[in-house]
Amino acid sequence: MTNSQGRTPAGPPRRTDARLNRERLVAAAREVFAEAGPGASLNEIARRAGVGPGTLYRHFPDRSALLTAVLADRIETLGAQAERLLVSEDADDALERWLRAFLAHARANQGMGSALLADAAGEAGIDCHRRILDMATGLLARAQQHGTARADLTADDLLHLVVGIALSTAQDERTGRPGLLLGLVLDAVHGTPRRRA
Repeated sequence: MTNSQGRTPAGPPRRTDARLNRERLVAAAREVFAEAGPGASLNEIARRAGVGPGTLYRHFPDRSALLTAVLADRIETLGAQAERLLVSEDADDALERWLRAFLAHARANQGMGSALLADAAGEAGIDCHRRILDMATGLLARAQQHGTARADLTADDLLHLVVGIALSTAQDERTGRPGLLLGLVLDAVHGTPRRRA
């Protein structure tokens, strides 16, 4: 379809370009923030995304907006994995695989600064903790219904344990340490509750 000057309107392709630029910026920001933390150079993010700084600021007016987008993208990925795992055959395997993904998420995000992420998430209306808790609740409840996970364990307790592993191994150079500790937590998930004094 052409206009009176014989030119084709450029609406949809521009929207596609803008969406692709935004996706590239979020992907580049995820990498750069993981490498350099929340104070990473925004110009470096734009360079890695293959766009100019002006394009970055058109999509993300400040650092907080970009951090929020990266966090939302990571939460979306965790949520999609949880949905797939909720219909998998083995409830124990599903819980373990998601907890391993959550541990990787917690380790990647801790360097970004929890206060900054909390502020950014609040501005965007994202209740990250609630969404993650809902994912963990669904997977844990399924394992408990199959009789393989302790009935006295809550999803909130489980998330605290995994975040504790992420925080305590932040500076640990030993390869595999986070996975080893998570394995111990998983052993406890399937263990028998001890009698409380």
